[in-house]
Amino acid sequence: MSEDFYDVLGVSSDASAEEIKQAYRTKATEYHPDVSDDPDAEEKFKKIQKAKQVLTDEDKRSAYDRMGHDRFEQAEKHGFDAGDAGAGGMGGGPFGGMGGGGGMGGGGLGDIFEQVFGGGGGGGRGRRRPRKGRDLRTELEIDLEEAYEGAQKQFSVHRPEECETCSGAGHPPDADSRTCPECQGQGQVTQVQQTPLGRVQQTTTCQRCEGDGTIYSEECGDCRGEGYVRNEATLTIDIPAGIQEGQTLRMEGEGAPSPEGGRHGDLLIDVRVREHEEFERDGNDLQYRLAISFPQATFGDTVEVPTLDGAAEFEIPSGTQSGETFRLEGKGMPRLRRRGQGDLFVQVQIVTPESLNGEQREALEAFAEAGGDEIEVADGFFEKIKRAF
Repeated sequence: MSEDFYDVLGVSSDASAEEIKQAYRTKATEYHPDVSDDPDAEEKFKKIQKAKQVLTDEDKRSAYDRMGHDRFEQAEKHGFDAGDAGAGGMGGGPFGGMGGGGGMGGGGLGDIFEQVFGGGGGGGRGRRRPRKGRDLRTELEIDLEEAYEGAQKQFSVHRPEECETCSGAGHPPDADSRTCPECQGQGQVTQVQQTPLGRVQQTTTCQRCEGDGTIYSEECGDCRGEGYVRNEATLTIDIPAGIQEGQTLRMEGEGAPSPEGGRHGDLLIDVRVREHEEFERDGNDLQYRLAISFPQATFGDTVEVPTLDGAAEFEIPSGTQSGETFRLEGKGMPRLRRRGQGDLFVQVQIVTPESLNGEQREALEAFAEAGGDEIEVADGFFEKIKRAF
């Protein structure tokens, strides 16, 4: 069995015409032979084009849904044009007598309500503002230092752009043209359906000419009739200080072009922050682990710790226990678009030496043998241990 057209585009059998077009654009961009590395890209691209051609033509789609994929393919192979079947059924073809579709395709009462009362589809190209192009999304990875200070980053993105060969028309300038027989050049079709609420009139963009009112004899060889090609663009963006992992930046007008001549979509940039060797980030705060010696924890000391803005000193009090955490206010990350900074939390870890030299061993043995009061009165005892370590 051949691959179903709905599966080719990755849509459900009740997908709207707009969903089908959107799926086609996405697939065409992925498998265009000029940009895809897939060895079967050309064959897949042909299947995608064929699926779009059938499913965006109301008559052909109606016939396709009634007949199924294989029988529809056989009918076309024998010269039957499903697009001319109309409401009169398929009596003239090799599979005659299969019943008419009324020219309404798969649309039901719910689709009509959406069109009439939801404001979503009526009017044709001449009656509404052109839709903006599709938003695109990419990722950008930065260092923690860049997130701290802010940065200007240059990056590349593959995106569809207007085809220079045909200026986005989708066909050569000298291509023969004819008036679309489906809409008679109007770019839109009007259908009337009897519903439980009475007669409902539905005006939609013509699927056969996609609202142009004109059908052309050939497609542009560079863009395959799409009007755009996939190119690599190099862009520059300002990274604000304090940005966090997973936040998104927007570049207006740097997305996909509009298929209707409207403004371009936007480019959404998901920011990723690389893990840092020394600091762990928790929102606007930073965490740092500091190794200290046994004498430093016992007697206290002034130590220096790194920050993203240079080194900072703080006092370790005597009797500090391993695992205790100290807070350095304002030494964390800048608050995005707000004043102030987070804090730096320093967790101390007492390091036990794996081996001791003679002086260190002698000092610790004396410390172990002495009592608390004796230690305090022992002249120079503290200084002896500090020197040893």
